[in-house]
Amino acid sequence: MDFIVEGFAQAFSLIIHLDPELLNIIVLSLEVSGIALIVASCLGVPAGSALGLKKFRGRGLLISLSNAFMGLPPVVVGLFVYLLLSRRGPLGFMGLLYSPSAMIVAQAILIFPIVTSLCHSAVVSVDPIIRQAAFTLGATPWQTSLTVMREARYGILSGIIAGLGRAMGEVGAILIVGGNIAGYTRVMTTTIALETDKGNFELALALGIILVIISVLINIGLHLIQRKGMVKILR
Repeated sequence: MDFIVEGFAQAFSLIIHLDPELLNIIVLSLEVSGIALIVASCLGVPAGSALGLKKFRGRGLLISLSNAFMGLPPVVVGLFVYLLLSRRGPLGFMGLLYSPSAMIVAQAILIFPIVTSLCHSAVVSVDPIIRQAAFTLGATPWQTSLTVMREARYGILSGIIAGLGRAMGEVGAILIVGGNIAGYTRVMTTTIALETDKGNFELALALGIILVIISVLINIGLHLIQRKGMVKILR
């Protein structure tokens, strides 16, 4: 019991004194997850909106695949990206393996179906009357689509925030493609796993505390956005 109390005391000391190693790991984690989220959102929001707004052959299959890939095992994604970026892989010439760039690719692949599926759900949940009213007022198809997406903005934001939560808690895929190299590819989740195995509980606990705080903030933001969206619907 004493070592747990001592571990938490040392962990809080690292946080309060802004330990350089701790800060570097946190900054890299936020940087990798943030860039991955931007990439996935730039691709996922248009894809989800298209699935919700357009009818075309194969649409049902794409929606089913998008929903299924929301639960894609991270280690499978890590293995896939590893094979692509390995020296003998088709993208091996880029030299991205065991780098933050490889971690961004893996996280973006994991986030993409989440953003796409939740964006699709938000768009299809918009009242059809809004689209009909836009057409009646002479809006072009593009303007009508923008109007529907504007109405679905809270759901779309919820999908983006949910994707960020998935990225911040990811460990399997980025451990495979990043290698957990100190000072280069070591992020919060992989460091917690490594330092726990080494018995260095103070750093693991400090990062765990920070990660929990970030997760709580993400969930609070998600709750506020969903609540605001519900209030708008009720009005």
